[in-house]
Amino acid sequence: MESWKFRRQHPIGPFFADFACVEPGLGIELDGGQHAEAEAQDARRQRFMQEEGFRTLRFWTTTC
Repeated sequence: MESWKFRRQHPIGPFFADFACVEPGLGIELDGGQHAEAEAQDARRQRFMQEEGFRTLRFWTTTC
């Protein structure tokens, strides 16, 4: 894990992961208040990222 490199705003197909570590296929999404209104878009992004081999972790900015 020490050698993992995280990239900010990394493109995955037509979407961007807030942070991504390509080697293990890990995406990290930080959701704020605006994301409560964009659930359908978030679900599409999550499905696409999973199909591309990425596991996505989501964190609400209010809990960070």
